[in-house]
Amino acid sequence: MRLVILEDYDQASEWAAKYICNRIIQFKPSQGRYFTLGLPTGSTPLGCYKKLIEYHKNGDLSFKYVKTFNMDEYVGLPRNHPESYHSYMWNNFFKHIDIDPNNAHILDGNAPDLQAECDAFEKKIEEAGGIDLFVGATPPYYLCV
Repeated sequence: MRLVILEDYDQASEWAAKYICNRIIQFKPSQGRYFTLGLPTGSTPLGCYKKLIEYHKNGDLSFKYVKTFNMDEYVGLPRNHPESYHSYMWNNFFKHIDIDPNNAHILDGNAPDLQAECDAFEKKIEEAGGIDLFVGATPPYYLCV
């Protein structure tokens, strides 16, 4: 792991977004060859997501052959609740890029059997070939890629 210290949140967000963008582009994803990305939620990665959206809208980055797996979801909170991580990801990232909704994986916090939900989620990650890049975020504003 490499430690990169930057002056402020905006610089860290841009650095992380550029790193993610470059990793996806260098991988050369295509039909049958998906780049798999692990993603966090919360306020820390929001600036990074905004930059990734910008790269996409500028035509510099496509998520057509990217699969994502989010690390968490609230138990018992409906997925359409504005505080759910499902809503967060769709409103702040996924609806602004060209990802196939079937390739954006978020745990179901309302599954009748949470252990089975987690086991099925792990199986989906395994079937995707594992995670190519996992983005972690911790307060106050540390992004780990």
